[in-house]
Amino acid sequence: MSEMNQTPRISLVIPIYNAERFLGECLASLAKQTFRDFEVIAVNDGSTDGSLALLRRLEKEYGFLRVIDQENGGVSAARNNGMAAARGEYLGFVDADDYVSPRYLERLYRTCVETGAEIACCYYFYKFDAPEFLWEYPFRCHGVFNRTEAMNLLLHDTQMQGLMWNKLFLRSLFTEHNVTFPAMKCLEDMIVMNRLFSYINRLAVIDEPLYYYRKHGASALSRITPSKINDFTKAMVLVREMLEEEGRFGQYERSYRALLKKTSTCCYLYTIKMHARQLRPQGCLRNLRALRRAFRYYGSEGFAAPEDVSVVSDVVYMPGKLEKDYIR
Repeated sequence: MSEMNQTPRISLVIPIYNAERFLGECLASLAKQTFRDFEVIAVNDGSTDGSLALLRRLEKEYGFLRVIDQENGGVSAARNNGMAAARGEYLGFVDADDYVSPRYLERLYRTCVETGAEIACCYYFYKFDAPEFLWEYPFRCHGVFNRTEAMNLLLHDTQMQGLMWNKLFLRSLFTEHNVTFPAMKCLEDMIVMNRLFSYINRLAVIDEPLYYYRKHGASALSRITPSKINDFTKAMVLVREMLEEEGRFGQYERSYRALLKKTSTCCYLYTIKMHARQLRPQGCLRNLRALRRAFRYYGSEGFAAPEDVSVVSDVVYMPGKLEKDYIR
């Protein structure tokens, strides 16, 4: 295990908000890693449960653990603060309610070293709690891919997904290109992944599930609000803008349109479900029509990203009193 006065080979960042129930299992799985040269930077994002107290106790028990406490700022702010404190040559991310295989770090790290890939990716399990069972996500790719192949896989968002936690990254990808997480409630991973993939020469995918992603009612995408649906639409603007700026939209246009189709379908379903759960059909048709217009524009030849993408207009609206979480 890395001593705190040494530079670890790997830094893992864990954003934490009210995760006391699962945090112990998450950190215990990291304590069992066969690869020992790593640090964990746990960022408590203003939790109101016992997460911070548990972290302080475990900080004394686990020599690899460093704790940062911040006011609540969201998962992106927590990850950005964790990255700023990271010292490792490689960087990874784990969610506080998930856990990993004992060989998670070793397999990802060895794969990067042996293949020369800047990013290594593993398969993963969905972990359902009620009823309790595991389901392996059906990846259909493995091996080493060049930048073009990797970008096409990522944009299709099926064989390769824009997730941070089943991957290990060369940290210089972030530091040399000033990559940080945008302040969004959804799909911030997708934005960052598209930027990172545009800089790599090689991606390595290993056909072994090493990460356990827990599906439960408190998961980020199990609560849908208009602002989260609008983040889906803004993500499409950001991805298109990035491809246009790099002069690669023509190269990846078919893959981008596949991503646009999948995202639009999700937004239609989330919008219908959001209105249905509240028994409030008012505005549903308006929102669906607005989404259709927006996605058509994002894929059109006449698309032009605004100068300040952070102020992209919202597409989906609900009465103010309904702007709350809608449990699926």
